[in-house]
Amino acid sequence: MPEIICKDCGKKLFHENEDTLKIQENVHKKFCRKKEGQAYSYMHRDPSHPDPLDSERENDAKGNPILKK
Repeated sequence: MPEIICKDCGKKLFHENEDTLKIQENVHKKFCRKKEGQAYSYMHRDPSHPDPLDSERENDAKGNPILKK
């Protein structure tokens, strides 16, 4: 089974379909933490701004908050 090991974080990606594995690798490159404890995403939230960025979708249809605080 084809596999790829990330040089930055050491995560092992594998899939029987090589095309799917390449897609997984591209997605992983965008969200790789590089080091343990860092954020997964480059789209992080500023800690000094705790309010949701999209206030219109802050709650679901029943009025319950979507994000956990």
